[in-house]
Amino acid sequence: MKWEHWIEVYVGTHCAARGLRSLTIAAYRTALEQFRAYVRFALQDKAPDTLCAREVLEYVQHLREGRGNGDAAVNRHVVVLRNFFRAMVAMGYLPHAANPMAVFPRIRRAPKKLPVTLNAEEIARLLVEPDDDTVIGLRDRAVLALLYGTGIRASECSALTEVAVDLKQLVITVAGKGGHERTVPLNTQVVTALRVYRAARGAQLPGAPFFVSRLGGALTRNAIYERVKTWGRRARIRKPLSPHRLRHTFASHLVREGVGLVTIRDLLGHRSITSTQIYLHVTAHDLRAAAERHPVGRLLGTVADLLPKVRMPFQHAPGNQRYG
Repeated sequence: MKWEHWIEVYVGTHCAARGLRSLTIAAYRTALEQFRAYVRFALQDKAPDTLCAREVLEYVQHLREGRGNGDAAVNRHVVVLRNFFRAMVAMGYLPHAANPMAVFPRIRRAPKKLPVTLNAEEIARLLVEPDDDTVIGLRDRAVLALLYGTGIRASECSALTEVAVDLKQLVITVAGKGGHERTVPLNTQVVTALRVYRAARGAQLPGAPFFVSRLGGALTRNAIYERVKTWGRRARIRKPLSPHRLRHTFASHLVREGVGLVTIRDLLGHRSITSTQIYLHVTAHDLRAAAERHPVGRLLGTVADLLPKVRMPFQHAPGNQRYG
């Protein structure tokens, strides 16, 4: 029972006391239970206070080779295990010398990749794909417009209540990571989509969910992911689509329109500007447009026109060629 007790103490007491989001706590629990299953079958169900760094390294190798996890996923597991054993030491369950993560080697960081975004034509196809003659279609069109028009996260969209959507003031209030609230302004076209859906959906109490599922409850985060992927396929968008890809697209399009990083940071709810700087990337389209605008094309054309008429210094008259 030691594993179960320690995991429950960590996620139910330590993580809850830190005020972590329920989604974060659930992710930590999943990672720890996955490690616990590996210990049960690969390490003869050793107790958590008897593990060594070598055995944790073998688990990391299992993640890479057995499960095919990339650097980012492996790093997340290592961070969870490091925090877990560190908390057990802090709470007196584990001596510091018995912490297998105390001398654990540094894991290579996952290389940062530029976010993949949708272009204007793909966004246009996506936004008109849901039907406009059903409540579900109007709901999904409003969800897509809101995700692209504000850059909010799927979890923030799912948690929206009726009172948090103020279509008179043209703003929504969302609770981001760490419970930090922020007010996000709405584009008039997004407001129109939300108003049409609200009228078709009917009146709701102030604390009721704004986006309602077929069964009458809140549209969950996973359901929002599923709806976005479904409409992406139906719109024949070849890129894998998710709410987070719409968030990337929102930020990248604002950068292209000349909006400052500080403003984009506040709209996205980033705590640090460094998280927003990835959107300073220049897209392949922008690079091609810049290359086409370069004056080298005009200059080469001018030189080509002159060459047949001008004898260059290294050219010699026929019959007077010199040989070295």
